[in-house]
Amino acid sequence: MSSTDRRGTRPGEGATTTGSALLIGEALVDIIDDAGIRREYVGGSPTNTAIGVARLGLRAELLTSVGRDDRGERIAALLAAESVELLPASWHAGATSTALATIASDGSASYSFDIAWTLPAAETRAVDLVHAGSIGLFLEPGGTEVLRVLRERAADCLITLDPNIRPSLLGDRDAALGRFVEAAKVADLVKLSDEDAAWLYPGCAPEQAASSIRELGPRIVVVTLGGEGALAVSASGMTRISAVPVVVADTISAGDSFMACLIASLLELSLAGVELELEAVLSRAAHAAAIAVSAAGANPPSRAALDAAAGSMPKAE
Repeated sequence: MSSTDRRGTRPGEGATTTGSALLIGEALVDIIDDAGIRREYVGGSPTNTAIGVARLGLRAELLTSVGRDDRGERIAALLAAESVELLPASWHAGATSTALATIASDGSASYSFDIAWTLPAAETRAVDLVHAGSIGLFLEPGGTEVLRVLRERAADCLITLDPNIRPSLLGDRDAALGRFVEAAKVADLVKLSDEDAAWLYPGCAPEQAASSIRELGPRIVVVTLGGEGALAVSASGMTRISAVPVVVADTISAGDSFMACLIASLLELSLAGVELELEAVLSRAAHAAAIAVSAAGANPPSRAALDAAAGSMPKAE
């Protein structure tokens, strides 16, 4: 499908809807090492994003890979408590994956992983939006199945993508870039960090990387810039917002909370509505990220907390 076709009429461009989202990707346990003190939290970018979507009052399903061990059961229990449906195909006989996150003095996290990613071919139910990315998109053998689902579902629902690059797991950059490009071709909205953009498109400024990605087909490409805010490229050009000032505990779920808020906006405003209200949508997502980084571990905000901090969601025209 050509770029022109991708920017024509799409599912999700009609009336406002609260909708539903299927999120595909890793669920794991984050082992946080902060000055030698270790704590464990449920994590994984798509898992954090699914919880963020549910906390904003929308229906969220997660297709992932978890072992039938204590950590896997802990993940399942948290998802149930957060009203995220863990799809039955997600269970496997091996161990649940882990990520060791070491917290620096500025609150930033660096990661090392003990992860295996498999995803059986699974039938997916009707939803309004499918989201994927992170380790689950790139690590085999599951990554190929993730890409298949995205391609299959692009005809009948919105597709969002967050590469959330983990260089230590990906190895060859060209292969990872190729997988990202194939997924971006079927996406309606791509969100990535400035670090992701620099790894995928070395030597390019975030604005250049965003424009290059948009030429692949997405209607909207968003690049988060840490303390410098975020930018987006759409049909109306470049939109920029500033970061929300906050005392940072850690940055573990900043990008996932930002992404969850973008998904909520797409489901509630439609794709065309998000384009019309892009500055307000980005600002709201930045507030979601600010709330997330103000507490340790994955901490996407509730609807009430986000409304209190950022105001109500813009309304579709």
